[in-house]
Amino acid sequence: MSSVSAQGVVERASAELSRRITGLGLRGRKRSPGVVERMASALCGPAHAAPRVPRRKRLDTRPLLWPQFILDEKFLEKFFLYFNANERRTLAQVCTKWRDLLYSSPRWWNGLVAVLDCRELRSASGCCMQRFYNSIIRRGIRGVVLVSATDDDINEFIRQFPLSAHHIHAIGLKGCTITDRGLEAILDHLQVGAVAQLLPSLYEFSLQAYHVTDAALGYFSPKQSASLSVLRLHSCWELTNHGIVNIVHSLPNLTVLSLSGCSKVTDEGVELVAENLPRLRSLDLSWCPRVTDNALEYIACDLNHLEELTLDRCVHITDIGVGYISTMQSLAALFLRWCSQLRDFGVQHLCGMRSLQLLSLAGCPLLTSGGLSSLIQLRQLRELELTNCPGASPELFDYLHEHLPRCLIIE
Repeated sequence: MSSVSAQGVVERASAELSRRITGLGLRGRKRSPGVVERMASALCGPAHAAPRVPRRKRLDTRPLLWPQFILDEKFLEKFFLYFNANERRTLAQVCTKWRDLLYSSPRWWNGLVAVLDCRELRSASGCCMQRFYNSIIRRGIRGVVLVSATDDDINEFIRQFPLSAHHIHAIGLKGCTITDRGLEAILDHLQVGAVAQLLPSLYEFSLQAYHVTDAALGYFSPKQSASLSVLRLHSCWELTNHGIVNIVHSLPNLTVLSLSGCSKVTDEGVELVAENLPRLRSLDLSWCPRVTDNALEYIACDLNHLEELTLDRCVHITDIGVGYISTMQSLAALFLRWCSQLRDFGVQHLCGMRSLQLLSLAGCPLLTSGGLSSLIQLRQLRELELTNCPGASPELFDYLHEHLPRCLIIE
């Protein structure tokens, strides 16, 4: 060992360790292991135990170049899966190859709704609109929303897009100034197409039209009456309880009904809904100032399958009405935003609702920290909204987070 310098031993040991780590054994004639070899064996194991690194095989085919890669259909089929239907609208504008591939199958557009602003459509050419309507058909889009439409816009839509009667199953009218005449025209158009093609008729209808009257809600055909399950009426200011009579008689199979902002609807109208629409799962009475605790008693007694109830800005609702609601066993979502007469006693009623998963008390000014702290009894709660509640303090939120760890608390 004296004939071998320390520096030489270190260098040889380093070289040997490197060979063992990379899987390369000693080459040359067989000989007895020396000091360095024995040191390496002790540290890394015997030389024959080192695994051999397999050689990488060459690919049989040449790899695609980038310009070819981004146009390869197999790659694009997987690539498009990472985006939702709304984002694919942008991808379809990248190039004609992507557009044609996306337009070739309706599966890329499931759930997408075409929104048409009629103020912009009035200045568009007929050729341009025809191409757009053809793209709706190619993509299999089944829902259309018309924004700011008038009676003339409705007639123009029917004239330019006659195939809508065969392809559109859900339609919305938002911020419109149509009258009964325009509403009757669009309903007749869709009903004729569905009967002629033996297709499923309209299943969802959404309407925000300030001047539509009670009579217009009696225009639904028998086929539409059987198939329509979702009706959303927003800010229909002329709608009264007589319109509710037309709704419950012509649409007995409704499961979702919104009367948001229908300010002339009273407790008697809600009673008609509760008695005649037993299949309702969701009811929205927000911004209905004439609704009182009596309406909530009708709901609690007759709508045994209701899962979602919205009462935002119903300013005449008190703890008594909330007590009626608390007896509903199937209710999972309850919205009481800005119910200005709700007090801590009403919150106590809610604590017994074991099926409740979503609760909003945002903007209720009379609730205190003491009353809100009792909500920890709702162990199954998944979301709690307490924004703009004067009685909600930082200490209260800490307390709720501690005792409801699985609940999303919106502060």
